[in-house]
Amino acid sequence: MMKTMGFTQAVNDALSQAMAEDPRILLIGEDIQLIRRNLLVRFGPKRVLNTPISESAFLGAGVAAAMAGLRPVIEMYMVDFLGVGMDALLNHAAKVERFSGGQWTVPLVIRAPCGGGYGDGGQHEQALWGWLAHIPGLVVIVPSTPADAGGLMLAALEHPGPVLFMEHKLLSEDWLEFLGSGGRRTVTYDIPPDGAHGPVPKKWMPIPLGKARLHQEGSDLTLVSVGVGVHRAIEAAILLEREGISAAVLDLRTVSPMDKVALFESVRTTGRPLVVDEDYQGFGLSGELAAVVAEAGIPFRFARVCTQDTIPYARHLEDQMLPNVQRIYAAAIRLLSNKDHN
Repeated sequence: MMKTMGFTQAVNDALSQAMAEDPRILLIGEDIQLIRRNLLVRFGPKRVLNTPISESAFLGAGVAAAMAGLRPVIEMYMVDFLGVGMDALLNHAAKVERFSGGQWTVPLVIRAPCGGGYGDGGQHEQALWGWLAHIPGLVVIVPSTPADAGGLMLAALEHPGPVLFMEHKLLSEDWLEFLGSGGRRTVTYDIPPDGAHGPVPKKWMPIPLGKARLHQEGSDLTLVSVGVGVHRAIEAAILLEREGISAAVLDLRTVSPMDKVALFESVRTTGRPLVVDEDYQGFGLSGELAAVVAEAGIPFRFARVCTQDTIPYARHLEDQMLPNVQRIYAAAIRLLSNKDHN
């Protein structure tokens, strides 16, 4: 019988398996002994380490620990707070291997909750995977299911360089419980019908980095996304099917490295990629996807549904700003009708 787990539970379970097999893996972060208390109980305070509220300090410590031969997992409270300690990531972790001619590596994993849809504004709800993938030397993972989350965490822990492991809050049972508790009971958010819980393997095995997953085939257009956007795309594809429109859904799983082969294969079939990207539209993932398809010489018509500006606090305004099923559906109809689209 297949096991099922929540998204966060799957990540923690894969971490637990890896920590049991590799004593070099340790967890570092603010309040992590409380947040990951099950791992603390099993592995003790020398491998699950609380830090002060100073992202620049513990990110820098993580880079040094990785260079010294450990495999730290640095947990950020939110990806937005990477801005505080970005020097350690941008100017050190991402460049050490190249600057040293391969003599030094930084096998560091940064675990970072991301994404919006619950009314926390533009300093706490950003995606930022396009910004991070823009930096050479960084791997950026954005899983959409518990099975992918656990398998990709193992791959991240085996990778010889720095990895951003990004977990959308609306896929995390821990975050959903937090958002619905205490003073947040008035907050509403749209949880995908699938994603936060799902089947997982009995034993975790690493999923190769840079390998996309085709959730469903289609002939009329290709919906491309990561994270919670994949589930929005699947919902939109169901609505499109009722209109007689066949939509493929491609989950990139990793933003960098990108699975160009899977992208090209689907776009050659449909001729119409539609990118669903909760990160910012300008200079981001959606434009990069269009560029690589164009450079491959594949004829196509293109559309995208992205976050276009600073995310507002008001929920009705936020819902207009972030990609949702209605925006995806409308963009697909425009794309197929050959009308101009944003």
